Amino acid sequence: MSNKQDDAIHRTAADGYTVTADNYVRGRPGYPPEVMQWLRDDLLLSVGKVVLDLGAGTGKFTAYLARTGAHVIAVEPVEKMRDKLVEALPQVRALAGTAEAIPMPDASVDAIVCAQAFHWFASTAALQEIQRVLKPGGCLGLIWNMRDARVGWVQKLDSIVNQVEGDTPRYRTGAWRKVFPFAGLSMLQERHFAVGHTGPAEDVILNRVRSTSFIAALPSEQLRGIEEQIRTLIANEPELAGKAQVTVPYETAAFCAIKTG
Repeated sequence: MSNKQDDAIHRTAADGYTVTADNYVRGRPGYPPEVMQWLRDDLLLSVGKVVLDLGAGTGKFTAYLARTGAHVIAVEPVEKMRDKLVEALPQVRALAGTAEAIPMPDASVDAIVCAQAFHWFASTAALQEIQRVLKPGGCLGLIWNMRDARVGWVQKLDSIVNQVEGDTPRYRTGAWRKVFPFAGLSMLQERHFAVGHTGPAEDVILNRVRSTSFIAALPSEQLRGIEEQIRTLIANEPELAGKAQVTVPYETAAFCAIKTG
């Protein structure tokens, strides 16, 4: 990864995602079935189209893009994350790059999707670069999974996690919305879906938390303290204690804007 790329990546992302790529694969949930309809109906993805997965990580969402039949290109700045993507999806062209320096020609893709990523680079510079790469009439898709904090134990879990977030950009703050509306892009169209992530608590709760950038970047002693708080929560919650399998409820928020210029 070049120095220019290093400079363009938030320090927490560069440090945290480098050490937590394995936890990201094990701990992150998938997406609800309705997402495939969103990709086809709102982003107009199909055979013959070209879609770029920007900030693709380990390829968790890239696999959904591939199922549309479109030609998929992934861009991910963190080498260890990109290596996991290539291992899981060898048919996908994976490139090093950032949102401010996308390694693609002008007007070369029909859609750009940012899954669990746009909050990291929500800036005028990134949107200008996205516009450059999109074809006229092309679509920008933004999508996030977030734990449903309307559930009591999830709210407690989030309180443990959020105490160490510092200045890390996150979807939940809504700060990413400040760059919209943006000239040359239509107003964001918004959809919401529900999905559950079921598995052993070690994976769907602990490894999910460990995969969070600012958690992974913590000093080892502080990380162990967070893990201990979470294990205590699991032991004390009737919905979780002693269960071989638990389900973490998530809400999926999906947004779409069209290049109008």
